[in-house]
Amino acid sequence: MLALVAFLPILATLVLMTVFNWPAKWCLLISWIMSAVFAMIFWDVEIIAVIASSVYGMLSSVDVLIIIVGAILLMNTLKASGATASINRGFMNICPDKRVQACIIGFSFCSFIEAAAGFGTPAALAGPLMVSLGFPPMAAAMIALIFDSTAVSFGAVGTPVTSALHALGMSGDVEFAKDFALWTAIPHAVVSIILPLLVLMLTTKFFSKEKSFKPALEAAPFAIFTGLSFAVPYILVTVFIGYEFASLIGALFSIAITVIAARKGFLVPKKTWDFGNSEEWEKDWLATSPVTPVAESKMSVLKAWIPYVLVALVLVITRIPQLGVKGLLTSGASFVVGIQNLFGFDKLDWSVKWAYLPGTAFILVAIFTNFFHKMDRKKVAESWKDTFKQVSGAALALLFGLALVEVMKYKNAADISMMDQMANALAKVGEDLYVLIAPFIGVLGAFVSGSATVSMNLFSNLQYNTATVLGIAPAFVMAMQCVGAAVGNMVCINNAVAASATIGVVGNEGKLIKKNAIPMLIYTLITVAIFYIVIALGVQP
Repeated sequence: MLALVAFLPILATLVLMTVFNWPAKWCLLISWIMSAVFAMIFWDVEIIAVIASSVYGMLSSVDVLIIIVGAILLMNTLKASGATASINRGFMNICPDKRVQACIIGFSFCSFIEAAAGFGTPAALAGPLMVSLGFPPMAAAMIALIFDSTAVSFGAVGTPVTSALHALGMSGDVEFAKDFALWTAIPHAVVSIILPLLVLMLTTKFFSKEKSFKPALEAAPFAIFTGLSFAVPYILVTVFIGYEFASLIGALFSIAITVIAARKGFLVPKKTWDFGNSEEWEKDWLATSPVTPVAESKMSVLKAWIPYVLVALVLVITRIPQLGVKGLLTSGASFVVGIQNLFGFDKLDWSVKWAYLPGTAFILVAIFTNFFHKMDRKKVAESWKDTFKQVSGAALALLFGLALVEVMKYKNAADISMMDQMANALAKVGEDLYVLIAPFIGVLGAFVSGSATVSMNLFSNLQYNTATVLGIAPAFVMAMQCVGAAVGNMVCINNAVAASATIGVVGNEGKLIKKNAIPMLIYTLITVAIFYIVIALGVQP
C-alpha cells in the first residue's frame, strides 16, 4: 500500500503531462506538493525536514541551471552574431549526395550541437539546414530527432549525468561517476556505429521513390565510417579525460573527419542520390506551415567556429588534473560557495564550484563573442533576452523536480524513504526482468518530460535503490537509465512538437513519433542485450 502511495507523485506527473498536456514545471510543482504531504502523513517526516530537503534540492539545481543558461546563451549569441548562418553555409557545398549530407549534418553536426547546447537545440538548427539543402521537411524532422540521441547522455557538457549525480548526492564520488559514465558510453558507442546506417535505411524506405533499403545500403561504408569517427574518440575521451567532453570532442572529430572524407570522395557512393523532384514528393513529406529560411551572413566559417573551439579548449584545460587549473577551481576558497548544515541538518551540506562549471565557460565565451564578432548592443540584448525566456520553464521544472526527489529520498526515523518503498516494490520483478525494464524507465521519463535531465532527476534514486535491493551493480542500472533517457528524446512529445514547428510539419507529430519508435526500440533493446551479456559474464564495474 505504501509503495503505491509513494508512486502517486510520479504517476501524477506522467498523467498530467501525457493526458492533460500540462507543462513539466506545473506538473512537477503539483508532484512536489503531493510528495511533501505524503511524507508528513505516511512517513512521519517533520515539516522542517520536508522544508530543508526541498530547499536543498532547489539549491542543488543551481549547478545545472548555470550550465543550461550558459549553453543556450552561447547558442543564441552565435545566432544573433550571424555565426550560425555561416556554419550552416559551410556545410552546403561539401557533397551533393543526400545520404552523405544526412550523415554529416544529421549525425555529426547534430551531435555537436547537442554536446554544446543540448535541450532540444539540434532539431532547431540542423533541421532547417537540411530543409534548405533539399530534404523533405518530414524527413529532416525524423533524421534530426533520431540522431539527437547518442550525444544526449553527455549533452550540454554532461548535464544529464551531472544532474543524476546531484540527485543521488554522489557528485563527489569520483569512482562511481567514472563507472557510471563508462557504462553509459559503451552502449552508446556500440549503437552509434550502426545508427547512421539505420537512419539512412529508414530515410530511403520512407522518403524515396524506390521505397527501398537499397540506396541506404549503397552508402553503408560512409555511414559506418561516420559512426566510427564519433564512437572511437567518444569512448577514449570518456575513459581518459572525462564524460563532460565525450560528446563534444567526439562530435568535433566526427565533423572534421567526415567533411574531409566527403570532400576527398572517400567511401562516398559513386552514384549521387537525392529525394527526386520536389514536385513529385508525397503529401506527407511536405511542410504544413511556412519554413524560416536559413539566414545569410558574410562572416567567415573559421571565425564562426572559433567560439565553439574555444569552449572545447577551455573545458579540456580545466579538466586535466596535471595542468593544475582543475585543482585551483575546485578547491580555491574564492571559487567555491556553499552552506553547511542547512536548517541544522548535518547531512544537508550544499556547495557550488561556480568557476569550474561548464556553464561559466559558456557564459565567458559568449561575452568574448560579443566583442570578437563585433555585435551591437541590440543583438547582445536580444541574445540575453531570448536565453532567459527559453530557460525560465526549464528552471522551474528543475527546481521542483529536484525538490521532489529530495523529499522522496529523505529517510524517516525508521530509516526508510518513499524512494526505498518504491524500490522494494520494483525489486519484486527480479533481476532478469529488471534489466529489461530499467532503460525503458529512462525512455518513459524523457517521453513525458521532453528532457533527459528531468528523466534523470525523476528516476535516478529509484533506479539506484532498486539496483541495490536486487544486487545489481548500481553503475549498470544508472547507465541503463541514462541511455534510455537519451533515446527517449527520439519519441518525446515536446521534442516532436518543437521539431515540427521549427521545420514546418505541424500536425504530423504523431506520425513522426511512430516512425521514430522503430529506432528507439532497436537502440534500447541493443542496450538491454549488452547488459544481459555483461552481467552474465560476471563483469563488475
